[in-house]
Amino acid sequence: MARAPQVLKGMRDFLPEQMLLRQHVLNTFRGVFEHYGFEPIETPVIEYLETLTGKYGEDEKLIYSFQDRGDRQVGLRYDLTVPLARFVANHRNDLTFPFKRYHIAPVFRADRPQRGRYREFWQCDADIVGTKSMMADAEVVSVWIDALSAINMPGFVVHINHRKLLMSLAEVAGVPDEQTPTIHRAIDKLAKIGEDGVLKEMQANDIPVDAARRVLDLVSISGEPGEVFAELSKRLSGNTRAEEGISELRSLFAFLEHMGADSDHYTLDLTLARGLDYYTGPVFEALSVDANIGSLGGAGRYDGLVGMFSGEDLPATGCSLGLERIFDVIQEKNLVEAPSTVSNALVTIFNDETIGDSLRLVGELRRSGVPCEIFVGEKLELRRQMQFANRKGIPITIILGPDEIQRGEVVVREMATGEQQTVPRSDLSSVITDTLRSR
Repeated sequence: MARAPQVLKGMRDFLPEQMLLRQHVLNTFRGVFEHYGFEPIETPVIEYLETLTGKYGEDEKLIYSFQDRGDRQVGLRYDLTVPLARFVANHRNDLTFPFKRYHIAPVFRADRPQRGRYREFWQCDADIVGTKSMMADAEVVSVWIDALSAINMPGFVVHINHRKLLMSLAEVAGVPDEQTPTIHRAIDKLAKIGEDGVLKEMQANDIPVDAARRVLDLVSISGEPGEVFAELSKRLSGNTRAEEGISELRSLFAFLEHMGADSDHYTLDLTLARGLDYYTGPVFEALSVDANIGSLGGAGRYDGLVGMFSGEDLPATGCSLGLERIFDVIQEKNLVEAPSTVSNALVTIFNDETIGDSLRLVGELRRSGVPCEIFVGEKLELRRQMQFANRKGIPITIILGPDEIQRGEVVVREMATGEQQTVPRSDLSSVITDTLRSR
């Protein structure tokens, strides 16, 4: 017996009702991004491997790479940010800067599948290229807040920190530059493993215990952002990196306040590191305390990445939402009500003699703007057609029998209630619209 066909581990099929929900959410995000002036682009799924490598640090091992039939070393895109940097370098003269783009597309990682983590998944990015102003970073945080609010994401907060500040903490603690990534990875786990766990991890990576404690003491400063900035300025006085990071964060938080961003949805978090090597300035991560699913998305400033391809200094910042985790939360908590079908109505066929009239009617409805379909099955029993409409969740059925044809009328049946009415054929389009609006 032949083995049943399987989907590769970490990848999935989607049923129509799942795709309708996904499209509804994606269209919502597109609307928010375009409301902010972000414009869409697209890039290839496959890039030259040299385009992708050297950008992701230790995560580079997760890139799907292979040799194609032209003996070229290629890879599936790991994220949408590195392809953006290559895109900007290729199209420098075709773009208006600051350039604001969004990109919604699948990416691939040879990761270990688990809840909310897949090998093929969709990201939803919004980026601004060509400015060092913290107003751009504030735009990124603000558009993120509005996008997650638009889908009723519960209890989400965008955590904000600065890479320069993180590096200065290690400097002040006396940690050599080559060990700074170890510090970042350890404190990024503070919420999960606690201070003792962070200390043990640092010590296991040859960080002196006194230095590890100094770092923990600095990242544990709490209070309102202004208070934290003031305390950090005192403790890190004279450190150029720290002064730059604190100054930029002050500006970022001031711009968010001027924009009217909801302060319940963003916070200063000195423990946030973000793992990708290309981040150079503010870094962001969206978390939901109510969803219990980990990060909903990551973001940050990456001023050096575009220059790796173009040889030109083009600063950039952006955000990326992990759509798979977001969809998992939406489905678990019923956050969004999406249609169960694309059709507003089903035109039934009474018998073989009325097929032509039913086809003419469905054509009229489609031309008038009503999304609808006609039953194309081989057996035309009316009962079978009603069952079809019920199973698909089509809200209205249109019955066109010989008597209705002769009188120029149709029967409109609302499937949820079983109520039906006879209306003139000329009024059908508006009756369908009114019926759906009153539901």
